[in-house]
Amino acid sequence: MDAIEKDLLLQIADLHGTPEGAYNIRGNSQLVGRNVTANIDIVTKTDGKSGIDIFIKPGTKNESVHIPVIISKAGLQEVVYNDFYIGEGADVVIVAGCGIHNSSSECATSQHDGEHTFYVGKNAKVKYVEKHYGTGDGNGKNVMNPTTVVHLDEGAYMEMQSTQIKGVDSTKRLTKVDMKAGANFIVKEKLYTHGEQVADTDFIIDMNGEGCSADVMSRSVAADNSRQHFVSTMNGNAPCHGHTECDAIIMDNAAVTAAPCLAANNVDAELIHEAAIGKIAGEQLIKLMTLGLTEKEAEEQIIKGFLH
Repeated sequence: MDAIEKDLLLQIADLHGTPEGAYNIRGNSQLVGRNVTANIDIVTKTDGKSGIDIFIKPGTKNESVHIPVIISKAGLQEVVYNDFYIGEGADVVIVAGCGIHNSSSECATSQHDGEHTFYVGKNAKVKYVEKHYGTGDGNGKNVMNPTTVVHLDEGAYMEMQSTQIKGVDSTKRLTKVDMKAGANFIVKEKLYTHGEQVADTDFIIDMNGEGCSADVMSRSVAADNSRQHFVSTMNGNAPCHGHTECDAIIMDNAAVTAAPCLAANNVDAELIHEAAIGKIAGEQLIKLMTLGLTEKEAEEQIIKGFLH
């Protein structure tokens, strides 16, 4: 990999080189490197779709899987399907993400659409980290459309950390989850848009089992002329607990809409939603500026802390 590709890998997966454990690195629609372990197998799909199947044995503990995607070829567009089969009682970390560098004299669009489907076994635990990042000369568009589908078996747990760092001109982020009894799903989303960027986020969560719970927390900053649209739909189909929260800072001429939707279809479904959109408080800026920061530096510090 060249310096640009290495930087993309660092930004989206915190990798300075080859990761330990299982990994599958995809670059410009080609396999760059792969490693499997005794407990984690990675297999190229044979059903005509582009992508991989990841098999994690029951009881696997303290192991990780890295599956980053990088695109440095201007105008490249791809659709990838990755399926994860996490065995009963496993406890693993999965690190994904996509980085695009697009320097196109012809203003070509580089695009990655990825669908990740998780089958999380009974009492298994998964931490899923996904970062999206774009760079380039500004002539070509960077487009990323991630779809995440999650099936949680009884007592399963999944924490999803989703971050869009910068440089993504357009994104449609769809997450669909269904949960059995005692399952737990947590989302921590961080999103930053600027320029003319557009970001749509859509969560659909079906809480079907007794005692399951879901907590969706989204923090975002919209600057310049960017647009964000956040939708979260929680369907309480059993005795369960659901919470969705959207906090956004709006700046310049940006626009943010938040549309949380709750459907209690069981008398013992407890569902809560919160949404707050506003500008940076003046007293926060003044306090930091009295410490010697310029207004711009103060704004940057507030945004950094908000998205931390």
